[in-house]
Amino acid sequence: MYCKVSQSGVPALFSSCAVPESAMTEFWLISAPGEKTCQQTWDKMMVATTRNNNLSTNHKFNIPDLKVGTLDVLVGLSDELAKLDSFVESVVRKVAQYMADVLEDSRDKVQENLLANGVDLVTYITRFQWDMAKYPIKQSLKNISEIISKQVTQIDNDLKGRASAYNNLKGNLQNLERKNVGSLLTRSLADIVRKEDFVLDSEYLVTLLVVVPKTSYADWERTYETLAEMVVPRSSRKIFEDQESGLFTVTLFRKAVDDFRHKARENKFTIREFQYNEEEMKADKEEMTRLSTDKKKQFGPLVRWLKVNFSEAFIAWIHIKALRVFVESVLRYGLPVNFQAMLLQPSKKTMKKLREVLYELYKHLDSSAAAIIDASMDIPGLNLNQQEYYPYVYYKIDCNLLDFK
Repeated sequence: MYCKVSQSGVPALFSSCAVPESAMTEFWLISAPGEKTCQQTWDKMMVATTRNNNLSTNHKFNIPDLKVGTLDVLVGLSDELAKLDSFVESVVRKVAQYMADVLEDSRDKVQENLLANGVDLVTYITRFQWDMAKYPIKQSLKNISEIISKQVTQIDNDLKGRASAYNNLKGNLQNLERKNVGSLLTRSLADIVRKEDFVLDSEYLVTLLVVVPKTSYADWERTYETLAEMVVPRSSRKIFEDQESGLFTVTLFRKAVDDFRHKARENKFTIREFQYNEEEMKADKEEMTRLSTDKKKQFGPLVRWLKVNFSEAFIAWIHIKALRVFVESVLRYGLPVNFQAMLLQPSKKTMKKLREVLYELYKHLDSSAAAIIDASMDIPGLNLNQQEYYPYVYYKIDCNLLDFK
């Protein structure tokens, strides 16, 4: 029988789990064959990596009694699990990154929402317990992997639908909001102007809105009445100002508009195309209010969905890592099943040294494992990165899931 963490060992294990926030979020999940007892395998690794030189923080990784099946099935499953591992990791990262997007990239808020089973990711991994209810160990390894695949594919599809709906809403709202910011040359004027700024419903007169650079205020006041015939004297009034320009009204006869526009352009005064329409302006404001309300309504349920499904996807991912360790350990170390799975958390400074120490500790395993590795390299579709091959079974788990631009 291979090793599991005994219940009596749990408190001691938990006490070693405190990891400073500055610690690396990369873990090395490895396994080595059991010696006389699996405890000896564990003790040897501990002596080599912690007692002499403090290269890593280590934890036993608890994998239950899984059904082995035939060698053919294990060899095929090794390939399938590698692909499934990549797919599930990509979904975990997508959900995490989308959480960051929805929470407007507030790093503190994102991290506190990225939990697995209600605890932070480091705690979940270092205290890993197989979820018997979700992934019954009486099922075959292939069935368990199919359960995970189906579950995570569903999460991926749901994420696409929810993200698309929320992004459309957010995009439409941002487009409307964008119209209300920016310079007077481009922004919406609906929230600036009032009914009393205009001469309305006149057959002969019209009020224009003109953007005048601050440096040209004096020029405008001096010349606007003479830019065309039929400008109403003293009809110009400044109604708004930003950092660069002012927005002025001017009233003139309709038939003089073209001439006035031409002369204004020559003097670097910009006429804004605008017709005062209360119904249109009201509809725009109502649309913005509706979109803003919809966004607020969707925000809470979406964040809750992301939290729940991030946890589900992350838990599924770590179970795949456990499956891969089990399958690869049986393929490399043979039957009866007898290996110790171990989780190592190196620091950046010690990674190279830790790799050397592990090689020295397990290099005697290489010759027996090489034949299996060589044989498996002929399997179609198996992507074996030679640089990631070590004499012991090894998989990396990186909990740094966010790409903050």
